[in-house]
Amino acid sequence: MSNNKFFDNLETRSIDERNDDHLEKLNDLVKIAKDNKNQSVRLDKSLKNLTDLASIPLLRKSDLIKKQSDTPPFAELNVSKIRDFAHIYRSPGPIYDLDGHSKDWWRFARALHAAGFGYGDIVQNCFSYHFTPAGAMFEEAAKILKCTVFPAGGENTDLQLEVMKDIGTTAYVGVPDFLKIILEKADEKDISLSKLTKAMVTGGPLFPAVAKNFQERNIHVRQCYGTADLGLVAYEAADNDGMIVDENVILEIVKPGTGNPVQDGEVGEVVVTVLNNIELPIIRFATGDLSAILEGNSKTGRTNKRIKGWMGRADQTTKVRGMFVQPSQVNKILENLKINNSARMIVSRSNDKDELLLKVESNITDSAQIETLQQKISDQIKNVINLRGNTEIVPIKSLPNDGKVIDDVRDFGE
Repeated sequence: MSNNKFFDNLETRSIDERNDDHLEKLNDLVKIAKDNKNQSVRLDKSLKNLTDLASIPLLRKSDLIKKQSDTPPFAELNVSKIRDFAHIYRSPGPIYDLDGHSKDWWRFARALHAAGFGYGDIVQNCFSYHFTPAGAMFEEAAKILKCTVFPAGGENTDLQLEVMKDIGTTAYVGVPDFLKIILEKADEKDISLSKLTKAMVTGGPLFPAVAKNFQERNIHVRQCYGTADLGLVAYEAADNDGMIVDENVILEIVKPGTGNPVQDGEVGEVVVTVLNNIELPIIRFATGDLSAILEGNSKTGRTNKRIKGWMGRADQTTKVRGMFVQPSQVNKILENLKINNSARMIVSRSNDKDELLLKVESNITDSAQIETLQQKISDQIKNVINLRGNTEIVPIKSLPNDGKVIDDVRDFGE
């Protein structure tokens, strides 16, 4: 556990100090980005104050995926050469991400510090270490705080539990549902995990019932919000205090479908500009996530803006078990199987676990043919989305004619 209340003095600076610093860094970033012809098309106006940022057109995640598909891997938006990157990643979408060589490039050390991680902690990092950057993000952050890290990944509950018991894991990093599964396995095997006292969870919602389960086990849990494109966006530092915006991003909340900022307190789409990463400048990146700015200041003494946290999606893309599920992926499944009929992915919640059900219209009535088709579709769900899901064949024209491809029916609580 860290003895320092704050990660650095940036967290307690005045609003004017922060705004002046952000404006200076923003103009430096824009100057660098203008040297790239594909970046400069959005950056033709001078920025005299932070409100001028709203004059720059949004770069939507969905548009970035299309641009990268047309001109792989980075849509020629990078200002640094690929040989100067530290890593290249490929996240679901698909979308290519990167990191550089500077210390705490993803900035997650700030979030772990606020969660009480520090020297003496043994951290079980249950995010993936391949293809996507999540494992590397938290690996770097924990090492900066002088924690000891076990690179666990997100599979094999029995081995995870064995390691936790053997090495005396004190802190967990990963999606919240996986921690609950490990803890239930410990109950089943009558294994004590008394040394596990803290967790940083992200990559999926922390549902109220799961949060209560952790609290009853005396596990101190914090959430953070970040993406593979942006790194850390915001983090929790106290109970019922919202999420504090990271010091090296500018966060806007805009009216969905536009780039127009809304009033504080209004729910809208999260738009982020990253100030410290210059290899591929990220300016006014529309995440597709919904949130709102909280009024007032954090009770922790941190002075930056706070958001309510993740409040759903501005589009049909949703996050399931730490992975984004997108309408384009549902269409890819149908395309691979040469199915031209309508389909709908239902995302639900049962026994504190996310579930996927892909309903596909078909005029097939033979039970053996239906079973064969359902198995093929389930296999494609795993191949395309990298998640397991179930399939139901339904009659032609039985699905609503409303254009919806993904229907998230989970209850996220208040």
